Amino acid sequence: MTIPRIATYPMPTTLPENRVDWLPEPNRAVLLIHDMQQYFLDFYDHTAAPIPSLIAHIQALRQACDAVGIPVVYTAQPGEQSPEERGLLTEWWGPGITAQPQLAPVVAALAPREQDVVLTKWRYSAFARSDLEQRMRAQGRDQLIICGIYAHIGCQVTAADAFMRDIRPIYVGDAVADFSAEEHAGALAYVSRRCGAVRSTQDVLAALRPQGKLPADQAALLAEVARMLQMQPSDLYADDNLIHAGLDSIRLMSLVEGWRAAGAQVGFAEMAEQPTIAQWWALLSRQGN
Repeated sequence: MTIPRIATYPMPTTLPENRVDWLPEPNRAVLLIHDMQQYFLDFYDHTAAPIPSLIAHIQALRQACDAVGIPVVYTAQPGEQSPEERGLLTEWWGPGITAQPQLAPVVAALAPREQDVVLTKWRYSAFARSDLEQRMRAQGRDQLIICGIYAHIGCQVTAADAFMRDIRPIYVGDAVADFSAEEHAGALAYVSRRCGAVRSTQDVLAALRPQGKLPADQAALLAEVARMLQMQPSDLYADDNLIHAGLDSIRLMSLVEGWRAAGAQVGFAEMAEQPTIAQWWALLSRQGN
């Protein structure tokens, strides 16, 4: 038996009620991008629902986590596995990825970066035969934001396993995909009733949006933006075009909303039209900062 060809279905827009009110916190959470390998995605039509939404939502989650310093962890099955390593998975799913090792990489749109951690995936749970729990404990983190595939298999089992380790699963219901709409809905129902909080991508982005304070001077503004872009402040100049430097709309929105929450009367459009530190400082300092 192998994974069946997966028919298109809409990404859910209505999520179940939760028994707990958990939301991610920047100093407690880890983002887990689960099994987003080419092999597993090739059972879908990449151009049809739910895949475009799945990838876009995971990209947005990763960007938001980058902006507030949340570590990003991937799981990925190895392309080569011995019969002993694969174990009972062979009886359920056949040779799996070992039959097509060229499809082992994570899809290009979500390829891991240098700063990300990639864990070898051996069983349904991301915790099985990995040091994920030890990494989280060492960093004092006890929340796991889960996205990826497949919702009712590895994602659900990882959520339950996290719960049993006293790690709070935050399961992003519209950033996972499954074999069918019914199995997707079943996974969300199980997690929300038994072991975690099911949240939408927008809920998670809102919870992680920096509440921010206004920078004290232009140097502080430059340092804040450099951190978001994962650059050294010495590599960024006041007249650099920040869009060309890698500032995307999600990071810009996070900055703007954080400054607005701190009292600044600035808008996304005017900041996007004047994308340099010097211009931004002129807008912010004009308001008495």
